[in-house]
Amino acid sequence: MNTKEFKFNGTVLNGFLMLFVTLALTVASIAGAIYGIVLLSEENGQEALGGWLLAGGALLLVVSIIMMCSFLMLEPNEARVITWFGKYAGTFTDTGYYWINPFYSTKKLSLRARNLDAEPIKVNDKVGNPVMIGLVLVWRLKDTYKAIFEVDSQTMATTAQGQIGTDVKSLMKALEGFVKVQSDAALRQVAGQYAYDDQDDKTDELTLRDGGEEINQQLEEKLTERLSMAGIEVVEARINYLAYAPEIAAVMLRRQQASAIITAREKIVEGAVSMVKMALDKLSSENIVELDDDKKAAMVSNLLVVLCGDDSAQPVVNTGTLNH
Repeated sequence: MNTKEFKFNGTVLNGFLMLFVTLALTVASIAGAIYGIVLLSEENGQEALGGWLLAGGALLLVVSIIMMCSFLMLEPNEARVITWFGKYAGTFTDTGYYWINPFYSTKKLSLRARNLDAEPIKVNDKVGNPVMIGLVLVWRLKDTYKAIFEVDSQTMATTAQGQIGTDVKSLMKALEGFVKVQSDAALRQVAGQYAYDDQDDKTDELTLRDGGEEINQQLEEKLTERLSMAGIEVVEARINYLAYAPEIAAVMLRRQQASAIITAREKIVEGAVSMVKMALDKLSSENIVELDDDKKAAMVSNLLVVLCGDDSAQPVVNTGTLNH
């Protein structure tokens, strides 16, 4: 994947050392300013020195305050996008406590994995049936340059007061919204290419219901294609909800029940015919009884009724002879 992201190569100093230096400068500036005020208040000919000390202390205090705004603390899987007066200067990902030039601007981003459990949406499958389908997506930020500069994440993170969001929470929330919209679009695209199930059960065409890993793989590819523009990596994407829309669910359920009944009947009839043939062959091969065509037809009819009927058969004892 093409990327413009690169590691920040500017001056980075140990944060604890610079914290000590900054505190020392702050103390020195306050002490110098107080001593300058004391000299100015005394008429001993050192008013000029007092003025210089006061001005130097004030200036040093301003410098120390500016230096205090340049500390960075990063936890594992966090990053800072650093800019120099609007120009991208690199991405800093080293874990720890650091100090950089105070004139750099930084934006914090999280590189940790995140979940999206999308609510089921209504789409039309390949044959036009409305179905409800949902997905679960695991994603994480991989390219910080694209996340900040290729998509307008900062404007999308605008707060309720109209301020452009720059903190990690608002930026990641904006990216979550982007992921959700693109996930819905990818899910609709994939669902529209396949039927919910094989309606005639005579083709090997891939369907949403039995597609399994192949459907999930295509969904993941579509999501990767759509989310790569924002520097987002798709870790896993799976369909976690699939059902007919409520308006046709009852009709489709009856169709499935009818199909199941027909399939079961076919198996029953196939087994019954096999059993009848076996009974006739057994009677004939062992010379148990001689049956003419009419008797065979009657026997076949009776056996099929018994074997294929839903209710239990009621036996009838025939006290006559087979010749009448």
